[in-house]
Amino acid sequence: WTVFTNITQLFIMVPVLLGLKGNLEMNLASRMSTAANLGDLDVPRSQRLLVWGNLALLQLQALSVSCLAGLLSVIMGLVTSGNGHAFSYHRSMLVITSAMICAALSSALLGLCMCVLCIVCRRRGINPDNVATPIAASFGDLITLAVLAITSHLLYPMQDTPLPTVLFVIMVCSLPAWFWLIRKNELVRDTMLDGWVPILLAMAISSLAGLVLERYIDRYAGMAVLVPVLNGVSGNLCCVFASRISTALHARRSENYWTIGIVLWLLNLPVQWPFLGVVYAFRLGHGSVTVGMFLLYTLASMLLVSCRCVAALLVASHWIVLALWRRSLDPDNYALPYITAIGDVAGTSLLVLVFFILYGSSTSTAT
Repeated sequence: WTVFTNITQLFIMVPVLLGLKGNLEMNLASRMSTAANLGDLDVPRSQRLLVWGNLALLQLQALSVSCLAGLLSVIMGLVTSGNGHAFSYHRSMLVITSAMICAALSSALLGLCMCVLCIVCRRRGINPDNVATPIAASFGDLITLAVLAITSHLLYPMQDTPLPTVLFVIMVCSLPAWFWLIRKNELVRDTMLDGWVPILLAMAISSLAGLVLERYIDRYAGMAVLVPVLNGVSGNLCCVFASRISTALHARRSENYWTIGIVLWLLNLPVQWPFLGVVYAFRLGHGSVTVGMFLLYTLASMLLVSCRCVAALLVASHWIVLALWRRSLDPDNYALPYITAIGDVAGTSLLVLVFFILYGSSTSTAT
């Protein structure tokens, strides 16, 4: 995409935008899963209020965090370039407007899908905690990236026109309307102020993973293709576990968390191994999957999941959710951002350690 080549701030914005938006959508999936398990989606009136109220809340949050992500990418672009005179109003407005349009469109699509999915799961007797959150995490990034690429590509030829500024003003002016709709919704209005602090703190924590990746990506070039699946799979398992605990707390019922943790731990490697096969078959990255890489990657997966999805899932995630619950803070809005952010840092750091063990301090392009 030419626009990404010419406007490097878009590259800077991608991880920040994906992290912020991903947390919003996972929070929505967790809230709707809890509502489904409590039977709130069985009543037509409450179902309608919950669906439309949460979609309005998602729009308010998505527009706000995407504007923040765009501003941060512009500032970081100026800092890294070391040239304050490189600032361009039109280019900056293109970045911010593209982020906000992307967030609005992808959030509307994903949010509606999550709501429908939770309703269907409830009617089919399937626990949405096991389905909605992983799908929100997985497809959320894919759809957001696609919409961002298309939006910025379409706006790029018109970056010197007033159009990006006009679109930006329209979206900012829509925020009071979303606020008003949420305030009128008796089932969602109390959620409007929840969750902002953990989402912003999670962005700061996740930036540490970006710093680690940026530091070692040139030395271990093949690492880039492994980071998303290693962090993504384990992060999804963490979120499923936390969502299950949150639902149990809301429903005032107990669950055997040890059994859940063991099942989630066993799900990791069956997903990790086929991924290595895909990397090898399609020659993704810059090299081939060696036997040593396969064994060490498996070791990394087992260590990561045993630490995060057994120890962390049964200790840290469980502790975080219970601690939030005791402080009258809804875990559906607070827990997942912290868990995914810590998981990103732990997963990226462990993968760097694996590459260091395999290749030492020498530069490697193996995948």
